[in-house]
Amino acid sequence: MTRQYELVERILSYQPNANEALLNRAYVYAMKAHGNQKRASGAPYFSHPLEVAAILAEMRLDDATIATALLHDTIEDTEATRTEIDALFGAEIGTLVDGLTKIKKLDLVTKKAEQAENFRKLLLAISSDIRVLLVKLADRLHNMRTLEHMKPAKRKTIAQETMDIYAPLAGRMGMQWLREELEELSFRWLNPDAYATVLERLKFLRAQTQGLIDEIHGALTSKLETAQVKAIVAGREKKPYAIWSKMERKQISLEQLSDIYAFRIVVPQIPDCYRALAVVHTSWHTVPGRFKDYISNPKQNDYQSIHTTIVGPRHQRVELQIRTEQMHSIAEFGVAAHALYKDSGSGKKVPAQDSSAYRWLRKLVGILLEGDNPEEFLEHTKLELFHDQVFCFTPKGRLIALPRGANCIDFAYAVHTQVGNTALGAKINGRPMPLATPLRNGDEVEIVCSEAQSPPVAWERLAITGKARSAIRRASRDAVRAQYEKLGREILDRAFRRRNKSVTEEAIKKGLPRLSQETIEEVMTAVGRGELASDDVFRAAFPEAAPEDMRKRRRHVKRSEEGWFGLGKVMGLKFRWPGSSGKGRPEQAAGIPIRGLRSGLPVNFADGGAVPGDRIVGILTPGQGITIYPIHAKALKEFDDEPERWIDVTWDIDEDDPQRFPAMIAVTAMNEPGSLAQIASVIGEADGNIQNIKMTNHLADYTEMLIGLDVWDLQHLNEIVTGLRAKDVVSKATRAEG
Repeated sequence: MTRQYELVERILSYQPNANEALLNRAYVYAMKAHGNQKRASGAPYFSHPLEVAAILAEMRLDDATIATALLHDTIEDTEATRTEIDALFGAEIGTLVDGLTKIKKLDLVTKKAEQAENFRKLLLAISSDIRVLLVKLADRLHNMRTLEHMKPAKRKTIAQETMDIYAPLAGRMGMQWLREELEELSFRWLNPDAYATVLERLKFLRAQTQGLIDEIHGALTSKLETAQVKAIVAGREKKPYAIWSKMERKQISLEQLSDIYAFRIVVPQIPDCYRALAVVHTSWHTVPGRFKDYISNPKQNDYQSIHTTIVGPRHQRVELQIRTEQMHSIAEFGVAAHALYKDSGSGKKVPAQDSSAYRWLRKLVGILLEGDNPEEFLEHTKLELFHDQVFCFTPKGRLIALPRGANCIDFAYAVHTQVGNTALGAKINGRPMPLATPLRNGDEVEIVCSEAQSPPVAWERLAITGKARSAIRRASRDAVRAQYEKLGREILDRAFRRRNKSVTEEAIKKGLPRLSQETIEEVMTAVGRGELASDDVFRAAFPEAAPEDMRKRRRHVKRSEEGWFGLGKVMGLKFRWPGSSGKGRPEQAAGIPIRGLRSGLPVNFADGGAVPGDRIVGILTPGQGITIYPIHAKALKEFDDEPERWIDVTWDIDEDDPQRFPAMIAVTAMNEPGSLAQIASVIGEADGNIQNIKMTNHLADYTEMLIGLDVWDLQHLNEIVTGLRAKDVVSKATRAEG
């Protein structure tokens, strides 16, 4: 166990002006607070915060962070209070300790919904001050180093949480050494057989390649010295988990990996990196496609280095990383390399540098605060934590970093949310390409936009980044909400006009308290969704109006011009009576446009279905949207006494993008071998699509069945019915009514 004087000396070695008195006070206070508490290993509990502090000292962090590490378990596990911590150590350290206390209560591997919500809280806590994250990662590292003392079930839970959350988060913050050790320790407990297998295989390969690392090291050093490039050359062996994950991902054997052994060349300045690269590339053959310049294009976590692979001594592939000393520090310690704090002069302490990784974290929290569903956020965040990157450019040369596998949709949203929402097409390196085209390093991407465009719901399945998916989902929700609001306005307009009143903002605003709504838009949306009755809104807006006869009028098939066309005037859409040329009636705006099974509207079809060519009507159902019925459907009788639920709708068919619609047919067939096959053959040859078949009555001589179909329109449906009637095995075929 690290001793007090050793810890203080280590801190003073890199921060001579550190507050030694603060560190000593924190040490003594924490040791007394934890008293005789023991860890699962039987060691004094205080050994844990002391080792956490020692890990942070290795990262060369400031005295306030080290003091926080010493105190981080006091509020949670002892009788210490936040008030007491604030009084003895200041509000700054009190806030850090309190943030860590809240994180400790989070369970990140419970059922998905709870895990997602806890993950939101975790990121909110660490985004307030990066030091909270650094202490938490050091805390998790020491717990993982001593995990063998936990019970097997608890051990696996902690290891899984570390692998899923903390290791990727450490990597995303640029702390590569920490990520590798956390992954290594987690892998050991989550998959002990695989861990042992990789270790054994590595041992065998070491014996076979004995002396190879020294030989390569010597050759590199000699070549660089000859070229008068001052450099430090160091070799390393790939970690077991990194080896295992790459074997799994690429489905290759251990012998096929080209980067089990890698070498790092550290030089003083950036020009030296390219001089060293020239020496390497002129001395040995390079492996095509294995060169990456992260100095020119840094990763989002601030990582910079040149990566290349050569065929070195003994014809062995060797991966090389070339970087400066400063780059090496950031590559190893990530945000911790930026975490030295200075006084801003305002009494507060602020980061000396705001790293790109930390900006990513804050942007992620921004997406979190805009989201509605924590499970979606968890899914998207994990995607961003695990993905590698590709670098692309806008036509003006702006660099856009994206996860590997991202496409033009992700690129558009990375440029700006409005660019994504209005994206119509894309050009990659000057060539028109589909928006779903995956991007490669160096691509120049131009997004073609149109203000008339809005993101289709299907884009959410195509997008890779959390930002794009969240924005698409948000735009879809806004579009549906706007449709409900527009629908609600028309329903209220008709209801008010029946009573010789007008819908005005003043009238609705006056009734808001009675309706338990905060805004006029919320009232309109609630009416459109069917959650609020138009009569209730009228009574709230005009409580002084005399009670009128509220008898429900039966809704007849023959509608007035007002009834059929009223809503359409608001929606601004063309209408033709089904089956007519449109002559004889003024071509006016119609109701909600129905575009088939892939409609973005909250629209459902009744059991019997409806197809273009049918006269149709919609029934508004609270919480479920609009259900479409053909006007002849018997089920409509149930709604005769609820005229406020009847919604005008019409077909809006795009001839360039035809869609199928649901229909139901009733068939009576003879009980003969192959009769069902003949029925299916007729439907298939007519280009119908069978969705389901239900046997409603099975007798000795015949069977009655209901067949659910997807068809293009009424004419298509009639052709299928006519074709079935022509078959000898079919005694009856009709369209089934809902």
